[in-house]
Amino acid sequence: MKIDARAKINLGLEVVRKRPDGYHDIRTLFQEIGLADLLEIEAALGPEIRIEGDDPSVPWDETNLVHRAARALQERVGPEQGAVLRLAKKIPAGGGLGGGSSDAAAALTGLNAVWKAGLTRDELAVLGRGLGADVPYFLHGGLCLGEERGDRLTELADLPPLFVVLALPPFPVPTALIYRSLPPDALTSDENDSKITRFLQTGELGSLENRLEETIFRLFPELQVYPAQFRKNGAELSLVTGSGSAVFGLFRDRGGAERCLADMRSRGVAVLVETVPRVQGR
Repeated sequence: MKIDARAKINLGLEVVRKRPDGYHDIRTLFQEIGLADLLEIEAALGPEIRIEGDDPSVPWDETNLVHRAARALQERVGPEQGAVLRLAKKIPAGGGLGGGSSDAAAALTGLNAVWKAGLTRDELAVLGRGLGADVPYFLHGGLCLGEERGDRLTELADLPPLFVVLALPPFPVPTALIYRSLPPDALTSDENDSKITRFLQTGELGSLENRLEETIFRLFPELQVYPAQFRKNGAELSLVTGSGSAVFGLFRDRGGAERCLADMRSRGVAVLVETVPRVQGR
């Protein structure tokens, strides 16, 4: 079995409060995009789980989220069956694009089918939450509102197709560092100040914001050039996605996106993809 494990961008991200467990409650808009890793799953005799991959920067051992997802499902349904999972990486690690979480969700979905486990999406989501806050989103896809740790999800109607230019800086940004470094004024605790709430009422994309950006730019000032350049090229919205380091620009028309892509490629690695609607029955 082969499964595309697609990336996401955050069309907006607001930090609501710091939780007693040290994590933060957030409000965010997840949007699936066409950039994808490819996961191949092959059933194996006996209980062994083996994972292989082509990115030397990623640990291909029991700490990998795909291996952890496979083990979690195996513990849930019984140890009788194993698997070999091979991953071809296209989503850069540490870019805020959710590659590891998407790979884990793909492993849960694929192994649920290969092993004929029969778990529902909600049951898989329970396992996903134990792996990472973004994993449950990738069991839904499309456009979703994420609340609490980002794992309380509301499916939203798909937007019209949008073209996404991604600037992919050659370094990761540690998520824990960004949240640990947030100043108190980064919080959007009053829902009346929420640009995401306003978007849900009006559909206006251009005013959305990522409340992590100020901290990201303070710690990684070299990223500040990208949103300004995207806006100069006519992007309707440009934000760091998640905690970074990837930065996106949104365009309604392919021509504008392609002109922007040429400019951004002169400054480093950039790709052009499209938003992906929710697959019905996923």
